[in-house]
Amino acid sequence: MTTPPYKIEVDGCRTIGQLFWKRVVEDADRVALREKDLGIWNEYTWADYGEEARLAGLGLKALGLNRGDVCSIASEVNKEWLFADLGVLGIGAICNGVYPTDAAEQVEYLINDSGTRFYFAEDEEQLDKVLQVRERTPCLDKIIIFDMEGLRTLDDEQCLSFAALQELGREYAAQHPECWLEEINAADPEALIVLTYTSGTTGPPKGAMISQRNMLYMMQVLQEAYGISPDDQQLAFLPLAHIAGRMFYTSSPMESRSAVNIVESLETSVHDQQEVSPSIHFAVPRVWEKQFSTIAMKLKDGTALGRWSYETALKIGYRMADMQQRQVPVPLMTRLLGFIAHHLVFKNIQKFLGIHNARWLSTAAAPIAPELIEWFWAIGKPMYEVYGQTECTGLATANTREDFRIGSIGRAVGSTEVKLSDEGEILIRGPGVISGYWNNPEKTAETIKDGWLYTGDVGRVDEDGFIYILDRIKDVIITAGGKNITPSEIENRLKFSAYISDAVVIGDARPYLTCLIMIDEENVTKFAQDENVPFTNYTSLCHTDAVKDLIWQEIEQVNSKFARVETIKKCRLIDQLLDPEDEELTPTMKLKRKVVNVKYAELIDSMYT
Repeated sequence: MTTPPYKIEVDGCRTIGQLFWKRVVEDADRVALREKDLGIWNEYTWADYGEEARLAGLGLKALGLNRGDVCSIASEVNKEWLFADLGVLGIGAICNGVYPTDAAEQVEYLINDSGTRFYFAEDEEQLDKVLQVRERTPCLDKIIIFDMEGLRTLDDEQCLSFAALQELGREYAAQHPECWLEEINAADPEALIVLTYTSGTTGPPKGAMISQRNMLYMMQVLQEAYGISPDDQQLAFLPLAHIAGRMFYTSSPMESRSAVNIVESLETSVHDQQEVSPSIHFAVPRVWEKQFSTIAMKLKDGTALGRWSYETALKIGYRMADMQQRQVPVPLMTRLLGFIAHHLVFKNIQKFLGIHNARWLSTAAAPIAPELIEWFWAIGKPMYEVYGQTECTGLATANTREDFRIGSIGRAVGSTEVKLSDEGEILIRGPGVISGYWNNPEKTAETIKDGWLYTGDVGRVDEDGFIYILDRIKDVIITAGGKNITPSEIENRLKFSAYISDAVVIGDARPYLTCLIMIDEENVTKFAQDENVPFTNYTSLCHTDAVKDLIWQEIEQVNSKFARVETIKKCRLIDQLLDPEDEELTPTMKLKRKVVNVKYAELIDSMYT
């Protein structure tokens, strides 16, 4: 990789390790992390953070890890993930995140492809996966386990606990007191520090190589776009194997010195959010869709007066949001009505969702319905859609508080350049673009040409320079009649329904459009119970006529907003309850179009016979 003609630094530091240790020294007593355990929020200062990471890194050093070696971490977001990550980076090694939902076969591929020498497993479940495949992973030296519950009698020379690793680090530090700082200061600003494997829906996953420079640039961009302060609180619940998790839970706090609050578990995340009420909050569209549908369902059970109050307040909220978005003065009477609407209606909704202290909300990683963004604006919480990919280290374009347009992904941020190819593909160039894929020059050459990242997304640019994503190039449908249709807009509107969790529109080379629907189990179950619809399990629920009619009514509402050729003519419900461990779903709970088209081919064909 050629050295860029300019340097990137944050707070005078040109490497992650230097910046991390600067925070540890200068903000030693400031709270960096909070993690909920057994209902109690435990605090960790920057000094604690630094010591835990130092011991982990030196423990790995004692075991023989060298600069440039790869470590992998398979875990939900937790403090040990962060300690191990910064320990690995501090001694000059490379950290690769593994989704805890990955199957054993995927773990085997990731270990071998990355050349992982040390593998961190969260608990017994994650340990079992790597033990199943370790005979086929010759590069693997040691397995380190965060949570030893149920493993106290484990006797395996390849395995050790995270506590034992840190004890090795403590012994190594006593013998080599200068080693940690020497390793931090020896880091190359252009060195590779993170591998993030992208989706394997079009082949085996590819390891995006993220450098020191890439990550430091992303810190700058996020700060310039949103102005995160040391007083801000974030809620950590997204997987750290995802670029968004890294961007918000490691990069941003290191730059801004904001505090990260780690949920006790994904099951408690809603309650944890209500307790923390983060001041800045990023989530993927599925989270925002679920929040909206939760309120919609509660209103159905509310009183007539409650529904009337909500609908009246919402009209006022939309009116005020429109004026705020157009940046025109809000009349005194409208402001007065807005004040009443907030205190009587919206304040309670915000508290219930745990966003009442949020200065702003943000969304990315998948398409989202503009109507959903408008709803959050109407209840008094501005939401900004951003856009990026793993291959550009996260953020490339953003709607910001001063410069936004709902429905768009904003404009290019920082030093990033964005343009459209002759075919309408979005291209990105800038300091965030990675050098390529790990040990995969062919895919690198296909994706990055003359410094431009070919994103695979079709877009358009309006007269003011705001960029809009139409769809993935590979997902554009061309019907048998020759009509080009971008299915994501239709799918986004369908997911706006409280009863629809996800949807895949079908129709390529077909005479008309159909779709497969994944219902929202909780809301549809409640509907069936309220309507006395008999069912025994999730599958039987999907096959009841009442539920089929309910979903078709939701589809017809969406159909009314599209031209006839773009309307859904038939649908089928996916009658299996899916979770991220199923091959049909991404870790962010989005249906994989290609997998769905293959696995449910017979069900799809039934809509065309």
